[in-house]
Amino acid sequence: MQVIKYVFQPHGDDRGQLIALEEFKDIPFQIKRVYYMYDTGKKVTRGCHAHRSLEQILICIHGSCTVRLDDGKETKTVPLERPYEGLYVSGNMWREMYGFSEDAVLMVLASELYDESDYIRDYDEFLKIAEKNRDGRKG
Repeated sequence: MQVIKYVFQPHGDDRGQLIALEEFKDIPFQIKRVYYMYDTGKKVTRGCHAHRSLEQILICIHGSCTVRLDDGKETKTVPLERPYEGLYVSGNMWREMYGFSEDAVLMVLASELYDESDYIRDYDEFLKIAEKNRDGRKG
């Protein structure tokens, strides 16, 4: 499994820092939805699902958290600790976000509008779909 972490270009001076993100330039897809999580308890795990086709960039714009990615064959754990780093998450990738710092704000840029039918919320179903995709069959 390849983990893709983007490092965004900060622009700043003695007044502070600014990050500008543009679709197809800094983000590899058209951004159709933006949402963020905050006030997430330390022992809370978010996500716990995959998407059939949705692409995302996760950016912890304040504080820190950890993301566990699982492609059905391999699992990787990725810390998000800097507001100028974004983690790319493709479709057919199980994701779990946890270990949120008290001040964490996790922003998500998504390639599609919300669509419940794109979610895979059952891990065993996800594993079956991931195996079919590896074998070249449609999940």
